[in-house]
Amino acid sequence: MEAEAATIPHLALADTDVNWDRMDKTRFHVIGAILFTVQQAFLHPTAVVKTRMQVAGSGFAHMRGTSVFTHILKNDGIPGIFRGFGTSAIGSLPGRVLALTSLEMSKDMMLKHTKDLDMPEATRIGVANGVAGMVSNLVSCVYFVPLDVICQRLMVQGLPGTTFCNGPFDVVCKVIKSEGFRGLYRGFGLTAVTQSPASALWWGSYGAAQHIIWRGLGYGDDLDKKPSHLEMVTVQATAGMLAGACSSVITTPIDTVKTRLQVMDNYGVGRPSVLKTAKTLLKEDGWWGFYRGFGPRFLNMSLYGTTMIVTYELIKRLSIRQT
Repeated sequence: MEAEAATIPHLALADTDVNWDRMDKTRFHVIGAILFTVQQAFLHPTAVVKTRMQVAGSGFAHMRGTSVFTHILKNDGIPGIFRGFGTSAIGSLPGRVLALTSLEMSKDMMLKHTKDLDMPEATRIGVANGVAGMVSNLVSCVYFVPLDVICQRLMVQGLPGTTFCNGPFDVVCKVIKSEGFRGLYRGFGLTAVTQSPASALWWGSYGAAQHIIWRGLGYGDDLDKKPSHLEMVTVQATAGMLAGACSSVITTPIDTVKTRLQVMDNYGVGRPSVLKTAKTLLKEDGWWGFYRGFGPRFLNMSLYGTTMIVTYELIKRLSIRQT
């Protein structure tokens, strides 16, 4: 029994929250690129289903998410549920480096600046994570909004009100030709203003929740009791799932308007705006229309919250600088 117990890997509680100054940056970004691309492939079909359900006149708005998935699979096969994935996966690599670097650096700075403040540790960690999430989102929006416009247009090819494009470069050319460079930034203001607080809420809730759960289970850096790998993954996955589920409830109406704004070209009233898009959506389905695609988005964000944070924390542990 003693020999068996000795084989179970245990880590210090400090290893559940690996900060920027402890990581090998090159290893962090290389491992992150590989593992996050795999995670992105796993979740991409839910994003395709959600996007199609949010587009006006698609015929999918009042269908169940599973029915939309089956319809796409039946008519377009596997390539249909992975439309836009190649562009998204390859295009995300530079943006992910930008987002993760700004996230970890700003979190590290906040933890250092709040170290001597008189506040509960869970609150301090939550605030540091929240500020880091907001900063990371604001920085990465500059890169990811155009990529989002391109990918979502590829996802909705052939639906009423959309323009057919032959690949990502054709999307860029047609958008710039019809609207200029600003066309690639449709929904940028809405994304930055709304998603940044949502990102702050997600990361802040996750950081505080994880700290509270660990302390509730009786763990602490000053104790001999240390969590196993399985316990670590379970706690982090639970905190990530809760954060993702709550975030989806709050952000789905905004996401519906943003998606419409980014993919629709013809409302018959000139260039779409946030107000015009919201009014059209309200007229079509009432307030419930803002929750089009909620099921797939709830699933996407819950799964994303779980898989992303488990993957992210694993990447950080694998990237600990050897001393």
